[in-house]
Amino acid sequence: MASVLFASVIRVVDGLPLSASTDYEQDKDLQETKRHLKGLSKKLGQFPDRCTLRCGLYNVNFSSALGVGYMMVCSSSYPNVLAFCFLDELQKEFIVTYDSRRVVGAVRPYSFIEFDTFIQKTKQRYNSPRSLSTKINLADMQTEIKLRPPYPLTPDDLHAINGLSPRLSSKYKGIAPTQTLEPPTLPGVVSCVLSVLCGGLNLLRGVHAMESVLQNEEEDFNYVMAFFLGTAACLYQCFLFAYFSLWRDLKSFLALALVCVCNMYLYQLRNVWQILFHVAVAAAMTLSIRLRQPLGKAPDYNV
Repeated sequence: MASVLFASVIRVVDGLPLSASTDYEQDKDLQETKRHLKGLSKKLGQFPDRCTLRCGLYNVNFSSALGVGYMMVCSSSYPNVLAFCFLDELQKEFIVTYDSRRVVGAVRPYSFIEFDTFIQKTKQRYNSPRSLSTKINLADMQTEIKLRPPYPLTPDDLHAINGLSPRLSSKYKGIAPTQTLEPPTLPGVVSCVLSVLCGGLNLLRGVHAMESVLQNEEEDFNYVMAFFLGTAACLYQCFLFAYFSLWRDLKSFLALALVCVCNMYLYQLRNVWQILFHVAVAAAMTLSIRLRQPLGKAPDYNV
């Protein structure tokens, strides 16, 4: 029967166990899998923040955030989306329940053993999927796993990391799968071309402003910075339009805000129509980035 068998909460920096579920299982394979989990817990900081280790009949899944790792052992047939929803619930509850200063200051193992009560209740719910009260979190996690799947580890990876060298550790850095975006639309391409044009104009004016500053010390160097920052914002919006990135929408809005601030500062060097043109192009790019979504839709998961 597919089920969650064991779960624990670990401090990432040193692998100190903070809490764990009560375990009465004596199965030999399960105990061996838990030994793998113990080895992983001491090296969590050297792995990506979401991983799966397959060990025969069982899987070890873990995620980490804000210096705390959440680990679980489940049957190999247990769905990944449920496993990481389970870990996500542990993470949210632990963050709400315990202050980060208490986590940092913990000295003894299992300092938060009372959290086991929540772990056990959550285990019971996830071991009876039909009792889960909502599918919204499952759908969200399914989409997240689609965009950023857990990194698959093997026992060989675990053995290698135990005799860690800088070359091996670099293998795990920057594990963020490239997500393909929908084909660009004509308005999006036009907005991108205009954004490059605005960036080029800002760069050209910035170079001239720098020459003026070098020739005349009374010139305001802040104008040079405003032009160059405007260039960077325009080009960064083009990058966000072309490539997938986490928090794309937020980043595009911040770039738009930077364009607006730079043009407000440059109001003495530009007329109203020029300022409106730059702001309108940046706004169009922000909309284009928002409308160009990742390809594919996560399949439905029926509990």
